[in-house]
Amino acid sequence: MPDFNQILDVGDVDGGIINVVIEIPKGNSMKVEWNREKAFFELDRAEPAEFGKPTDYGFIPQTLDEDGDELDVLFIGHEPLQMGVVAKGRIIGVMKFIDDGEVDDKIICVPADDRNNGNAVKSLSDLPDMLIKQIEHHFNHYKDLKKPGTTKVESFEDIEKAKAIIKECQERYKKL
Repeated sequence: MPDFNQILDVGDVDGGIINVVIEIPKGNSMKVEWNREKAFFELDRAEPAEFGKPTDYGFIPQTLDEDGDELDVLFIGHEPLQMGVVAKGRIIGVMKFIDDGEVDDKIICVPADDRNNGNAVKSLSDLPDMLIKQIEHHFNHYKDLKKPGTTKVESFEDIEKAKAIIKECQERYKKL
């Protein structure tokens, strides 16, 4: 398996297109994470089936969020992608998120070349309200059976806020 942090960069943040490595396909409840030190995917835990991810879930290479992991991505496509797939994502916003007292933001993006919908999704406002509610509900409750009340979606922010967070995480990674 390649070390994604060695062979990929973040992408063109200013242009709104980033590289995304998929860790968990949409609908999957197995919490898989990229192990930066060992350069492989590993199973962190098995969640109950009803807590399957509402979107594909991945990370941006060469970033480091405040929680010590690569910056997370919610990748919204019309079909699930497999673990290890690298995709070009168009940034449409960010979900500000707290997990067990730590900042754990999630960049939200769609395929950079989405011929399924003619590249119609340009911002969070282009997504169905129900999808935003499903994402918010999932992240507010996915740890309820083991650690209730430890996750909180604070807000959904725009593209410029997402870009600023990505750049902060790039700088943090460079200091590693």
